[in-house]
Amino acid sequence: MRRKAFFSLAVFLAITVMPQSASSEEDAKTSAQAAALTVTVSAPEVLNWPVAVPASGRLAAWDEAVIAAEVSGFKIIEVKADVGSMVKKGDLLVQFSADTAQADLEQQKATVEKQEAALDQAVADADRARGLTGSGALSKQQTTEYLISERKAKADVLSAKAALASAQLTLDRTKVYAVDDGVISARSASLGNVVNTGDELFKLIRQDRVEWQAELPVKRLADVRQGTKAVIPTPGGDVSGEVRLVSPTTSTNNGRVTIYVSLHPEAGMPTPKTGILASGYFDLGHTDALTVPATAVTLRDGFSYVFTLNEADKSTVSRKRVETGRRQDDRIEIVSGVEETDKVVASGGAFLADGSVVRVAESSAIATKEDGK
Repeated sequence: MRRKAFFSLAVFLAITVMPQSASSEEDAKTSAQAAALTVTVSAPEVLNWPVAVPASGRLAAWDEAVIAAEVSGFKIIEVKADVGSMVKKGDLLVQFSADTAQADLEQQKATVEKQEAALDQAVADADRARGLTGSGALSKQQTTEYLISERKAKADVLSAKAALASAQLTLDRTKVYAVDDGVISARSASLGNVVNTGDELFKLIRQDRVEWQAELPVKRLADVRQGTKAVIPTPGGDVSGEVRLVSPTTSTNNGRVTIYVSLHPEAGMPTPKTGILASGYFDLGHTDALTVPATAVTLRDGFSYVFTLNEADKSTVSRKRVETGRRQDDRIEIVSGVEETDKVVASGGAFLADGSVVRVAESSAIATKEDGK
């Protein structure tokens, strides 16, 4: 009787406990699913992107000519150009007082006339002496003196003409002209100044040509060479150009190499101003890039990571360290770390860890299924 009662109690307890255990497992599973983060996933996309090498440097004149005084002791009586003036080659820029130079020129002209008259007399005397040679009318010494006087008179004429040319040159230099087409970038000439030879009067940006003097590390020189296209974004629009020259030397200050880029602003665009530090890039064409949404990349401890959906267990993710490259709009290039077939967590990965349980959003799951067709 006791055995029957004990057996009945055991059966009753087993029937009671078993449903409770099954219910606990289902509850735990439901709780785990409830704790999982909802994420969206997408496959990396291959896009054809431009290859750009960023750089920065100053805008400077292609060639800046210094216009200086070539005479001394003359006063400026007229200045015809100012900073920003567009000038043509041969335009008058400065006029010096020319009274003294004009007087010296007239004096030298008179000297030439005088020396030429003396030469005429010396030539006549020498010709007469040559005609009387051997007649005994003139001694040999007198004949020699006439011939020597003729040679001296010729030399005096040449000297006087040289002095006349110098006086004319001085007078010409009382007017200062533009040495080339361009724009005046600096002015030192002031009305009333008395100048000395070599005093700077103006600086001229020749042909109004401005170039970008970009700096690059030595390791990027293999990508950039003469003729490489360059672009400088500005508020007024992109200014294009091409590499004119790669400096043959490296800067001792920063170990970088200067790249000289000739700029070609579009018609109607103003010429860029010199002295400005500008950022731009060198255009090296287009290549394919394996890209993911920028939101898929997380930064931790100075490294970049993405989370990918595990193939074996679609409800967990793995963290992968990646190397990033170019960035365009809302996508970023992955140089290494993921494959084109991976399913990358596009959003919702900021709070994930390696092995985290996730729930894939329905729209994402549909997209993933379509990708796998």
